[in-house]
Amino acid sequence: MNSKTAIKITLAIVVTVTVFHLCILVGIIPYEITWGGRLKTDEEMYIFESISIIINLLFAATLLIKGQFIKQLIKEKIVNIILWVFLFLFGLNTIGNLFAETVLEKSFSLLTLALAVLIWIVLKSKK
Repeated sequence: MNSKTAIKITLAIVVTVTVFHLCILVGIIPYEITWGGRLKTDEEMYIFESISIIINLLFAATLLIKGQFIKQLIKEKIVNIILWVFLFLFGLNTIGNLFAETVLEKSFSLLTLALAVLIWIVLKSKK
């Protein structure tokens, strides 16, 4: 798989995940089944979901820059560093999801593992 394809697949996943977080934020999906079952109040949910959406937007913007879909606003070295950070975070998140309280959250370990692999492909691809 080439870098462009990996970026497109990752962007599709990020859009889907962002919609998922928006559904939690507006109450379509109950927040009790997310965040490892640790959220106890609406205020906590608003904070965590807002942060998640912001992080997903940062991730999407980084991918769009890396894939040259938008103008490169930051140096490629910084883009790569951000992607390495996301790779590390998705690796940790995969482990964390395996120990979550809900089956839904545990199933996300497959998604975060897939994202880690896709980022690895993007980072290791030759230009």
